Amino acid sequence: MGDTYTHGHHESVLRSHRWRTAENSAGYLLPFLAPGVRLLDVGCGPGTITLDLAARVAHGQTVGVDRDPGVVAEAQRLLDSRPIAGVEFRTADAYALGFDDESFDVVHAHQVLQHLASPVAALVEMRRVLRPGGVLAVRDSDYGGFVWAPANPLLDRWMQLYHDVCRHNGADADAGRSLLGWAQAAGFTDIRPSSSTWTFAEPESRRWWGELWADRVVASSLAEQAVDYGLSNPDELEAIAAAWRDWLEHDDGFFVVVHAELIARR
Repeated sequence: MGDTYTHGHHESVLRSHRWRTAENSAGYLLPFLAPGVRLLDVGCGPGTITLDLAARVAHGQTVGVDRDPGVVAEAQRLLDSRPIAGVEFRTADAYALGFDDESFDVVHAHQVLQHLASPVAALVEMRRVLRPGGVLAVRDSDYGGFVWAPANPLLDRWMQLYHDVCRHNGADADAGRSLLGWAQAAGFTDIRPSSSTWTFAEPESRRWWGELWADRVVASSLAEQAVDYGLSNPDELEAIAAAWRDWLEHDDGFFVVVHAELIARR
């Protein structure tokens, strides 16, 4: 399907994706992994989580897929620099994965469903390639649950604008709260839901998060779409970026990213 990826693959976006590890982004899945299983990572991005998961299923097979050939090439470069046997990356769409029925023991997707116009259809496809008894692991943030301090009207505007752009793209910025219902609609019945957070408050992490969003709000696909859709203009986006840079300088700056996650068995 022709979904529009709200973030795109600007350097500021990939900077965030490269930071992600199995520990900080897939901890809920780790107890369900074992050596020798066959694992599929849907929406693998630059591959950092994929390689971490692959190390935990040693002697098995791990396949990372993403619909963007450029980011798949970056994942391959990471694999070339950190060789792990049994790992491959492919270009594929979440709605049409291109594997036989019942091909994998584990299917993982991190922050993928929130960007899709038809998340249930993608989950149905993930269920199709799972073996009986196999594990689905999905995790998505919920922007409506984010909290931060100190307050700033321009950060409130950032949140509203992000929701508006996602809505225009047919995506759901508040996907986390819908994961359980979507999994049920896709045919899963044995489901274990949970939640977790990222917190950016110590000086180093606060600066990293603030600079990340200051860049994204003016230079990523999010910025281009906000202007193209008539939802914002460059002057407003520059003002929001300045608000992010102001936030990161506050000693009491605090930001919590809420994630919903679930383990479901086929």
